[in-house]
Amino acid sequence: MQKVPLTTRGAEKLRAELQQLKSVARPTVIKAIAEARAHGDLKENAEYHAAREQQSFIEGRINEIDAKLAVAQVIDVTTVNAHGKVVFGTTVGLINIETGDEVNYQIVGEDEADIKQNLISITSPIARALIGKAQGDTVLVRAPSGNIEYEIADVRYI
Repeated sequence: MQKVPLTTRGAEKLRAELQQLKSVARPTVIKAIAEARAHGDLKENAEYHAAREQQSFIEGRINEIDAKLAVAQVIDVTTVNAHGKVVFGTTVGLINIETGDEVNYQIVGEDEADIKQNLISITSPIARALIGKAQGDTVLVRAPSGNIEYEIADVRYI
């Protein structure tokens, strides 16, 4: 089975969500189902059907997280010795050569990616262009919106 890279922070976040689902959400929905059953006829009991649907969602999410964690290869970027190269988990400072705009991205697993928090997937065009490069290198990113040229301002393992 193929391992899926995940940062330490991403794995902790998934474990915390799993714990919350198992210890809080699951017991709450089980209680709601029991209360709805007590109201009688289940065919026309909207509370019962809503609770069962919520239970299905919770159980599905628990299974999904369990599966992700089972195939995860947790990488602690602070212990990686990449000799200044961009690797999975690296935080990279970039300067857009055309506009001069600066941006910082951390390269993370697909499940952790969130562009609003500057977390980009290892499979994204930017990450693919950056992997293996070092501070001072210029990279050409072939994005759907067109080609963008960046200079790598800094590479951090945090």
